[in-house]
Amino acid sequence: MTTVIKRKPSMFLKELREYYSDVWKLPKSEYLKNPDFLVVDQKTGKKARVSFVVLDDGETVSVVYDEMS
Repeated sequence: MTTVIKRKPSMFLKELREYYSDVWKLPKSEYLKNPDFLVVDQKTGKKARVSFVVLDDGETVSVVYDEMS
């Protein structure tokens, strides 16, 4: 189930980059078909889909997101 976060997407992605070394903009990624987060800016309506790429052992290796629309 996708979690909706009501924040400015650019700030959310900037904070993710502080904690994760691999943050990739991959709009057509298979991981974004069922994203972990949908970040929505309440003022502008812009949104971004964000997913964590996790290995079989549960270790998070990277984060992917699409363009803000």
